[in-house]
Amino acid sequence: MQYILFDLDGTLIDHFTTIHKSVAYAQREIGLPESDYATVRATVGGSVPITLSKLCGEAHVAAAEPLFRKHFAEIIFDDVFSLPGAEWLLKSLKARGDKLAVFTNKYAGDTRAVLSHLGLDQWLDVIIGTGEPECPYRKPDPLFTAYALEQMDCASDEALMIGDSPYDLAAAEAGCLTCHLVATGSHSAEELSEYIISEHVHKDLYELAEKVFGLEPEVCTSK
Repeated sequence: MQYILFDLDGTLIDHFTTIHKSVAYAQREIGLPESDYATVRATVGGSVPITLSKLCGEAHVAAAEPLFRKHFAEIIFDDVFSLPGAEWLLKSLKARGDKLAVFTNKYAGDTRAVLSHLGLDQWLDVIIGTGEPECPYRKPDPLFTAYALEQMDCASDEALMIGDSPYDLAAAEAGCLTCHLVATGSHSAEELSEYIISEHVHKDLYELAEKVFGLEPEVCTSK
């Protein structure tokens, strides 16, 4: 059995349009220029406050964050979808006996709601997000990685981290986890290869499935 921790945004799901709309709403409300979609997408991964500090400026985060979260809650399901191969991969790994988790900087309540909406929660053993009293951490805080391993009931050398950004790599390194990254989120394969060896960078979940888990690509495409 393997213990596998998946990031959420950009790894298993695409929520970038919803995030962009919510950022733009907050910026309009406080009188700032709106960031374009590509700029917002490139900043996602480090948590909402970090994203907003980059896009709105540190001085505006306190005003922008509640506006962002209000609008996000209103449109949370409007533009979200599972990335190609996500459901198949989770189902296949679960069927062979692996223990699976989502490990994300998204609020835990939002994470559970989106995973349920997309039907991905049925394949997961553990869902780990931020914003709850027992879990005030964010990637790449080592305490967050330690908390995730505790929830998975495994040691660091038994766990594998799958993500799409340097934040995921840093979270893995904070707990001495092996990490693989997919270029389906905030960074391209070339950008990710600046942080980790290219053998641990994959163009999508199908390539990851074949190279890391030994699952046949023709099975991937047929679902």
